[in-house]
Amino acid sequence: METAVDDDLIRRTPCRIDGAGTEESGEREVIPLPVVFVIADKIPRRWRALVLLATFAQLRFGELAGLTRDRLDLDACQVKVTDAKSTAGNRTVTFPADLVPELREHLRRYSASGTRGLVFVGPKGGILRRNNFNETWRKACVAAGVPDAHFHDLRHTGGTLAATTGATIKELMARLGHSSPRAAMIYQHATRDRDKTIADGLGQIMRETLAPKAKSE
Repeated sequence: METAVDDDLIRRTPCRIDGAGTEESGEREVIPLPVVFVIADKIPRRWRALVLLATFAQLRFGELAGLTRDRLDLDACQVKVTDAKSTAGNRTVTFPADLVPELREHLRRYSASGTRGLVFVGPKGGILRRNNFNETWRKACVAAGVPDAHFHDLRHTGGTLAATTGATIKELMARLGHSSPRAAMIYQHATRDRDKTIADGLGQIMRETLAPKAKSE
């Protein structure tokens, strides 16, 4: 139900039970980044930029569907998100410069015209809605070998990748539009590679600490 709130399917979750939030929940599956690119390749060309921006800017489906040209700054590599439901949701997210060519081409070929034109429009030129996108998404996921993947999983993948760069909980909260640390902490997965980096760093500190002692002996 919380995912449904994130996806703008419902305004708030009715699942509120005292004490329930203290229990540990299992980690959600993360779509591997190579698979994300396979999905982007399998989906119709007009939706490729949607998939990539959802992943690398960690935007919700509703935020992407409502995105207009004037809130996408390709020079600064930033997207301005306006969320009427939450103060935390109002934010500016920086995306990798590598996406600029994709987005520039998308704006030229597929976006609505005008300063306030929608960046992502439906197949018939109207507002992009889940009920006219879900089947397209499902087919791309089946072709990519992940038939059970949800669009929101792209945001989860991007959030997890952001966490592995060393982003703090506060930074993740700002980037993802979360109002509580608990919501952002789901992206702080311990990965084997990251754990090895931490161990290497600790080893370096240990060596630097022991070096003066070794010299004196």
